[in-house]
Amino acid sequence: MTDPLSAAAEPNRRRLLQLLASGPRSVTELAEQFPVTRSAISQHLLVLAEAGLVEAEKSGRQRIYRVVPDGLRRLQAEIDRFWTAELDLLVADAEELRARRTPPENTQNTQDTQESS
Repeated sequence: MTDPLSAAAEPNRRRLLQLLASGPRSVTELAEQFPVTRSAISQHLLVLAEAGLVEAEKSGRQRIYRVVPDGLRRLQAEIDRFWTAELDLLVADAEELRARRTPPENTQNTQDTQESS
């Protein structure tokens, strides 16, 4: 079985999960939302199915995909195990660095006003 976190890490597969969260859809309906081929979407769905995140039901000639709630709970648990206090500190440090590099908007406006006077 494919690791759920690895399967969901790919951007197209994350988008597929987002689309399927609103309800079951056919491969054709899903493929309309992407700039890649229907075959590529089918491959992504296969990876998600192998990871236990989606399942398919055959309806005539179409396959209808839906999310697997237990699979999403396993993915959430995997993320929770992965996310540690150290990662929280890393995020806080990154936000602090970004804040230091980005001048406040009011400061820039004040400088522009002073220069034009």
